[in-house]
Amino acid sequence: MHKGATTDEPHGTSRQGHGRQSKAGVPIEKENIPFVDSDHEDDCFDDGGDRLAAAISSRSTVDQEYDIMTESQENLARAYITGRNAAGPSLAERRMQEKLTVSIDTSSNDGELIEEARDKATELKLIDERAKGLRRNSISLPSLNVNELEVQRTAHECENGSKISVMESGSDSLSDGTTVTPETPTTPANLKPMLQFNDDSSSDEDDKPRSKNLFRTKRRSSIAPLPALRLNDKEMMSNDFDTHSVLSNQASITSVNSLASLLKEKMQNVPAIIRKKKRETKDYKLRVFVGMLFLIIVFLVGYAYVMYNQKLLAKSYFESIKFHKKTRNFRLLDGKGGELLTGVLGTSLNIEQPYNCLPMDLKDDGSVCYEWNSKARLYMNLAKSPGPDIKCYSFQWESLLADLYPTDCFDVSEERGFWYGGGLTKGIEYILGKATIPAGPFVTGDINMHQWGNALKRYFLNSRGVAIQVDEKTPLYVSVNTDSGKRLCLQGKNDKFAFVNQQTRFPELKYTVCSGPDMKTLHNGLMQKSLWDGLTERDNDVIKSLLREPVWQIPASKQEDLTEVAIYNYTESIIALGYLRLGHVLVNEFWQRTIGDFRLDSERFPTLDETVNILHRRGFRVSFMIQPFISTESSNFREAVAKKLLIFERESERSIPALTRYKSTTSAGVLDVTNNASIPWLAEQLKKISETVEIDSYFVDFGTAFNIPRYYQCSQTLVNPDEYKNYFMERFEGTLSIFGVSSAISVPRPPAFLSLPPVNSSWSGLQSIIPTMLSYGIIGFPFLMPGPVGGDFVLPTQQLKKMYSYYSFELPPLPDKELYIRWLQLATFLPVLRFTHLPSEYRDETVTVIAKELADIRQRVLPLLERFSSIAMDEGLPIIRPLWMLDSTDVNCFSIDDEFSIGDGMIVAPVLKKGETVREVYLPQGVWKDGIDESLRKGSRWIHNYHVPQNKVAYFIKMPDNTRF
Repeated sequence: MHKGATTDEPHGTSRQGHGRQSKAGVPIEKENIPFVDSDHEDDCFDDGGDRLAAAISSRSTVDQEYDIMTESQENLARAYITGRNAAGPSLAERRMQEKLTVSIDTSSNDGELIEEARDKATELKLIDERAKGLRRNSISLPSLNVNELEVQRTAHECENGSKISVMESGSDSLSDGTTVTPETPTTPANLKPMLQFNDDSSSDEDDKPRSKNLFRTKRRSSIAPLPALRLNDKEMMSNDFDTHSVLSNQASITSVNSLASLLKEKMQNVPAIIRKKKRETKDYKLRVFVGMLFLIIVFLVGYAYVMYNQKLLAKSYFESIKFHKKTRNFRLLDGKGGELLTGVLGTSLNIEQPYNCLPMDLKDDGSVCYEWNSKARLYMNLAKSPGPDIKCYSFQWESLLADLYPTDCFDVSEERGFWYGGGLTKGIEYILGKATIPAGPFVTGDINMHQWGNALKRYFLNSRGVAIQVDEKTPLYVSVNTDSGKRLCLQGKNDKFAFVNQQTRFPELKYTVCSGPDMKTLHNGLMQKSLWDGLTERDNDVIKSLLREPVWQIPASKQEDLTEVAIYNYTESIIALGYLRLGHVLVNEFWQRTIGDFRLDSERFPTLDETVNILHRRGFRVSFMIQPFISTESSNFREAVAKKLLIFERESERSIPALTRYKSTTSAGVLDVTNNASIPWLAEQLKKISETVEIDSYFVDFGTAFNIPRYYQCSQTLVNPDEYKNYFMERFEGTLSIFGVSSAISVPRPPAFLSLPPVNSSWSGLQSIIPTMLSYGIIGFPFLMPGPVGGDFVLPTQQLKKMYSYYSFELPPLPDKELYIRWLQLATFLPVLRFTHLPSEYRDETVTVIAKELADIRQRVLPLLERFSSIAMDEGLPIIRPLWMLDSTDVNCFSIDDEFSIGDGMIVAPVLKKGETVREVYLPQGVWKDGIDESLRKGSRWIHNYHVPQNKVAYFIKMPDNTRF
């Protein structure tokens, strides 16, 4: 109960006592009702009660109205009581028993509230002064003196827990729920109470109900004992652990602070073992709950991770790629939802629903896998992108049957854009969609009889910014525009020649599809970068010399035509021209008696060393053509067989060589460059030549894949016959100085230039040069060497029903003058200028004048060629480029195959048809200066009926962007 409450009397006035009146107004003496420990009365109560009353009465002389106990007094009282009766009630309980009384006052105004309880602001007191008025939250006993302590001790020596009953009137009042207020002592003048209130009520409880105090909580008459507790399946009554429940109930009140104190007391009385058990039980339940919560969180996190990855995969695959699993229809979309590429995957399979692959068949790279009823599996995944704007996706088919060849087909109609790449086709089609190619192995060959030319790359590019790159180990078959319609089909198929060395048990097809913002950006990102690795200063000099100086190929279609005298006379004629630089003298394979001898024919070249020395003094460079073929008629053939240096027959002893045909040689073996013993042997043979004749460089004639023996077997297994070329170039990089190769499937190490295939000396042969240059440049060969001006041979197609690659072509007679001039005009702008027939052979002043003018133009073109050759070394871009590389958004540039650009600095539009002096010319965006009349022309338009006389060639120089007319 709060202390320090005041009445409506003046502060500091001594009250005579609280009383209550009857209905007649007769005053009734105030009754003080103490609470004691016992719950029954005995004989000791009277004695103890009298002494207690006397003690309380004597206490009034000290301070009758106040009940202040200092800390020292409280400690003294606790020590005293504890020492006398250790088993007695606590000090707090005794203070409540002896001090608290229920004051029932009756005023004249029944039910009226005399004064509300309120706090009053007081001035700050010293610590000692404030300590006198401090109260505990719970109801406190009054201060005790020595006499009072003695009375308490005597009372507790009687029966422990004796109780003084509450007076009947007070009990009735409490049971009725009436607000009962204990006596409130008057606060002395020097100490303000914390809370002051006066609670007057009517003396007649039966006639009128008591008024409610709106600012206080109704006090309950009693609090029931604590309920029974259950511990370890045993029920414990409240008396077992609460020996003072009755006392506590009687001493209870309902204020917030008192309830808190009461609960705290009760908990302190509960045995420690019960509290411990209850805490352990709660801890166990808490641990179980935390454990279950942890498992739930782990499950939710794992589930979210799986779902996120599935969503990420779906986003990666099916945001840009739409694939219908049952019909296997395929669509590649751009960022705006437009179709870049469409096709059908797995055309060799029936239409059926696939299943997800078994866990044992999944790959660690996170590929999405589908299986078609134990027939084939398809893996789809993201692939490494070469640039931030390029997205690549990998596709891999694994056949589960030996006779099932996975095949994917894509639409190549013009409505889906223009397709380029692969290589030179049999029909010399620059745009792949216009070709008709039946399914066949994708290996190099002779376009006169095979489907593909002498250089290939497994790279196909679309004008909409899509590219397909096929893995090098895939046994690739390619078909274009066959019975299936306008489609490019890629097939994985093993056979008995090109892909006889199976890399896997069953056929596989693996490729990558990439998309970019435009064709130029995509192409630049996919090209091989930096060809400078391992390049020496001498190699760089060879590149520059090939650009600046012509290659003079000694004309000889038979061994009898190539002699030491013929070489000397030819170089004399070159010097006599006077307007062309001296350059490289190329001697074909007839410098040896038999192919594979690797030594000079002493009869035809008795003093070739002296002749070569003369040529070097005049400024020429001498190059020999070599090949890895050894004729069975050569003296080296027997040695090579004995040392097992040749490719041998499949499924036979290594001593049995596999034979083939090469050019004019009807029977020859092939040096096995995968054999470590073959390289030193060939290097030793070539070293003997260098000791006799000082050779500057070599041109390697590999032939094609079909020049490899059909039942070939090498020391190391080849993926396909074309891989032989890569082995040769890798093994002889530091041994031989190679300035040209006849065939390739990868970019040869500079300074080696890739030679264009032999061209027929005709107008059709002239028209095939630009498409070939553009096609090879697109698939990644920047350094190209065209054939000689006027063509390589004359093809008697009327007399031959079938062409053979070993056919000995006759050198063409002197070509038609107009054809020669137009050919020379085109060759002037190509990287390498190559001759067999000299302009002086026509003995025509017109030809000589035109040749001199073109020599001057060549000097103006050289800076561009050198500049863009360096760019080609850095970025892998070709020197001779299609017009769409200048502007990949201009649809007019996509199909032009009779014009080309040197880098982005010059456009060349030669006349390629007999008798024409006018042609159509298209200029991309920009400002261009006409090379004929030096006029300025605006780009992004066609120039119709552009006049080009026979002695002129149309070319246009790119001007700065700020050029004005």
